[in-house]
Amino acid sequence: MTWVGGSFGAHADCVLAPNPGILTLDGTNTWILRAHAEGRSVVIDPGPLHDAHLRRVADRAGDVSAVLLTHGHRDHSEGARWFAEYVGCGVRALDPAHVLGDEGLSDGDVISVEGLEIRVVGTPGHTADSLSFVVPEDRAVLTGDTVLGRGTTVVAHPDGKLGAYLDSLGRLHRLAEAQQVDTVWPGHGPVIDDALAILDHYLAHRAERLEQVRAAVAAGATTPREVVERVYTDVDPVLWPAAELSVRAQLDYLA
Repeated sequence: MTWVGGSFGAHADCVLAPNPGILTLDGTNTWILRAHAEGRSVVIDPGPLHDAHLRRVADRAGDVSAVLLTHGHRDHSEGARWFAEYVGCGVRALDPAHVLGDEGLSDGDVISVEGLEIRVVGTPGHTADSLSFVVPEDRAVLTGDTVLGRGTTVVAHPDGKLGAYLDSLGRLHRLAEAQQVDTVWPGHGPVIDDALAILDHYLAHRAERLEQVRAAVAAGATTPREVVERVYTDVDPVLWPAAELSVRAQLDYLA
């Protein structure tokens, strides 16, 4: 299925950035949230510094209250400052290096724009500064790269930590179990309509990979590359450098 973005729930539009790739899938999903069609908006992850994309987002977003970042990787954040200055708002993020203005973001914050509530959930692991955003009215969660619309994500060692990532998946899983979120609006790839099922899959996948890494080490693998060659035989070798980051995180966790 070709993913092109679109409108989702009662409050969200996804504008797909033109940066497809091995790790970015179809491209970065830039999300526009607002209470109603003519209201002020919040833009999440403006994406790369791509003039045509950012102008297209600005046209769709109208009067922008704030830019929020799920994390600081360039495919999500590089265009944030340019975009914010262009539309006249601030950038809010967990990492102060990406903040423009007086307000950052932290776990537990609540952003309200014309009655639309966005709740900040700390979900470190993919990176140390990863956040997710829950939209209660839509029972949806924007996950950045913590949960992707297709495939699984990289734990970007050394900034990313597997223990933190497993805790974050558990936190999102509890929200889904409590039916506070039903839908995942990811940072890459298509929308996922069954949040609980994908989080079950992510947790099972991580547990399986961890056991495979244990077995590879027990069988004599001594370097992350050797572990990748034994464990990630089902993955395109072009992705092995990214897999090696996750293996380094797994080995660190096991140690």
